[in-house]
Amino acid sequence: MTPIAVPRPLPVVEDEGHEPVRVAVVGLGYWGPNLVRNLDECAGADLVAVCDMREDALAKIRRRSPGVRTTTALEALLADEEIEAVAIATPVSTHHRIAAAALRAGKHVFVEKPLAGSSAAARELADLAAARGRVLMPGHTFLYSPPVNRIRALLCEGELGEVYFISMSRVNLGLHQPDASVAWDLGPHDFSILRYWLEETPRYVTAVCRSCVIPSVPDVAFITLEYDSGVICHVELSWLAPSKLRRTSIVGSRKMLLYDDTSNEPVRVFDSGVNLKDPATFGEYRMTYRSGDIVSPHVPATEPLLLEMTDFCEAVRFERQPRSSAALGIEVVRMIEAVDGSLASDGARIDVAAATGRGERRPARAA
Repeated sequence: MTPIAVPRPLPVVEDEGHEPVRVAVVGLGYWGPNLVRNLDECAGADLVAVCDMREDALAKIRRRSPGVRTTTALEALLADEEIEAVAIATPVSTHHRIAAAALRAGKHVFVEKPLAGSSAAARELADLAAARGRVLMPGHTFLYSPPVNRIRALLCEGELGEVYFISMSRVNLGLHQPDASVAWDLGPHDFSILRYWLEETPRYVTAVCRSCVIPSVPDVAFITLEYDSGVICHVELSWLAPSKLRRTSIVGSRKMLLYDDTSNEPVRVFDSGVNLKDPATFGEYRMTYRSGDIVSPHVPATEPLLLEMTDFCEAVRFERQPRSSAALGIEVVRMIEAVDGSLASDGARIDVAAATGRGERRPARAA
C-alpha cells in the first residue's frame, strides 16, 4: 500500500499584508460555536455570517458578535458572493450534501471530521474541489495539537528507534450520538493522528464492539490496526467510562513514550527498553532491562483549533494544501469503513484496500 503524501508540520505564519478570508460558519451545535470563537480571533479570517436552523442559536451569536450576519437560509448564504469560504459543523450525514453545494457555489470548504459518511462520498468531494480549484479541508484538529506535533518530530528524528507498537485510549462518559457510532465519532481523532505520525494507512483492521445503551449504536469499540511497516496499534474507544482518558503509549526499539492529553506534562519520553544479546548457545537468550531517565520535553500551550483555522485561511489565501488535507481525510474514512466491515463480519480481519464504501450511507450502524 503506497502511503499518500502528508505535508510536514509547518510554522503557522499570519501575513498581515493580505486581506483576511471572508468566512461563514454553517451549524451551531456542539462544535460550531468553537469555530465561531476561533475564526473571530484568527487574524487571517473575517467572520461575516453564520447559518443555523435554530433561531435561539443565532440569537446567541447576535448577542456576542453583533457585526456577524445570521441566517437560517443556507442557499442564500452560499449564493452570497462576498463569502469566500464556509466552515461546516453539522451532523455527519449532512456533510456531503452541504459541502458539495458549497463547492459548486465556488466556496472553499472546511468540514468537521469525518469528511463524509463514506470514502466514495469523500472522494467525490475531493474531486469536486480539485475541479473547481477550491480548498477542501477536513477538521482533524489533533494534527495541530502541539503535543501531537512534538511526538511527530521525535518519530521523524528517530528518537524512539523502530516503532514496535502503539496503544491508544480515548474514553469518557458521553456524549452519545444519535446518528453515529463511537468509531465514527471518536475514531477520526486517533486514526488521523496515526496517519500523521506513521505516514501510512493500515493494511488490516480488526474490531469488536458492543451497543450498551442505544440498540444498534456501538458505544464501546476495541480496534486493532496492522501496518505494512510491522507496526501494530490498539485503539480503545468508549462513551462509557468513569473518567475521561486520553492516553497513548508508543514503544520503540530505543525508547518509549507516553502521551496524556489531560496532563500538565502531556509528553514524557522514557529511556527504557530491553537489550538482547546474541545467545551463547542455541535456545539461550540473555536480556538486560534498561530503565533510565524520564524526559518531559517543552510543549507550547497553543489552542489547536486556532492553528487549524489559521492554516485553513492560509491555504485559501496562498493556494496551498493544508496540513489536514482532503487526501488524509479520505484515508481516515477508509479506516472507519474497515472497522464497520470487521464489526459486520463478527470481528473478521479486514483488508483496508478492499473495504471501499459505495455511496453515501448512514455511518456506523451495527447489528
